[in-house]
Amino acid sequence: MKTAIVYSSTTGNTEQLANAIKEAAPDAYFSTADVADPSEVLSAELILLGSPAMGAEQLEDSMEEFFSGIEGQISGKTIGLFGSYDWGDGQMLSDWGERVKAAGANLKGIAKAQLAPDSQALEDAKALLN
Repeated sequence: MKTAIVYSSTTGNTEQLANAIKEAAPDAYFSTADVADPSEVLSAELILLGSPAMGAEQLEDSMEEFFSGIEGQISGKTIGLFGSYDWGDGQMLSDWGERVKAAGANLKGIAKAQLAPDSQALEDAKALLN
């Protein structure tokens, strides 16, 4: 199965989740959101997207720009989300999941970490591949 992993990270926490997934799927297309190729991502059978929560529970700017650019083209795709947050319960990831579903995609799951990912969060992120 062709997999694409695209993420943004500001403190390295979401990057740790992305790297854990990449280790489990070494042949996956792997990129940061600011330079990701939308056509490469949209050609994947499984798309995994990661972002930290910013401001008032928003996607990081480069991921918001990337996701907004493909949002109208993800109907029928299988998408998993991962990310990190500092406060609350990571509502941004749940809100993002609702956007994915509203765009007609199949939400495979959400893996989240409060601040630095612990071993469970890393395993949850890798489980998005299954």
